[in-house]
Amino acid sequence: MDWRAGMIKGIAVTLYNKVQTGTDDFGQPIWDEIPEVVEDILVAPSTPDDIVTSTDLAGKKAVYTMAIPKDDTHVWENRKIEFLGQTFHSFGFSILGIKANIPLRWNRKVMVERYG
Repeated sequence: MDWRAGMIKGIAVTLYNKVQTGTDDFGQPIWDEIPEVVEDILVAPSTPDDIVTSTDLAGKKAVYTMAIPKDDTHVWENRKIEFLGQTFHSFGFSILGIKANIPLRWNRKVMVERYG
């Protein structure tokens, strides 16, 4: 048996990056969403405390909490994200832990709600 079989493993998710493609007749930006596959994302159901807190603070119901790798540079706030065959939307600010104080490969938390 492979010794890595018991290790924690993330999944690939599709993150939709927002790119401004122009402006409308009122001078407001027009955005396109460009899909990008991001590897090694941990996904777990949100805890009851996370659900209550997110509902109280943001008025949104957290369904999953994602853990993002330490060296990731993507913008995760207010983004469409697909995984497990479903579409979600991130909300609120990502929560960043101190890299040196977290022993595993992930140090950022992002909450998502069901979308669409």
